[in-house]
Amino acid sequence: MATPRAEAASYKIRKNDMVMVVKGKERGKTGKVMRVLPDHGRVVIERLNLVKRHSKPRGAASPGGIMEKEAPLQIANVMFFCERCNAPVRLGIKIAAAGERSRVCRRCGEAVGND
Repeated sequence: MATPRAEAASYKIRKNDMVMVVKGKERGKTGKVMRVLPDHGRVVIERLNLVKRHSKPRGAASPGGIMEKEAPLQIANVMFFCERCNAPVRLGIKIAAAGERSRVCRRCGEAVGND
C-alpha cells in the first residue's frame, strides 16, 4: 500500500458520490463511494475492486472463512459520474454571491449533490 503523504490533500470526490472507474481492471464500472482516504489518495467504491480475505474463527458469533471486501482504488483512476450528462465528468467549484462554495459539473454546469 502507498505510504501516507506529508499532509492530507482535499479532493472534489466525496462519500456517497457516484463515480466511474476510468483506469484499471474495473474500467467502465460505476459505483457509490463508501469512503475517501485522503491520506493515501484512495477511495473505496461499493462492490468494486473486491479482494478475498481469510478470517480466523472467533467463537460462535463470528465463524471463520473466506470473506470478500472492497479494496481501495487510487482516486486518480475514478471520475465523478454526472447523472444529467450520463458520463464521467470533471468537477469545478462555483462560488455564490453569499460566499458559499458548490461543486458543479464542468460539462453541463449543473450543481452536484451532497454539499
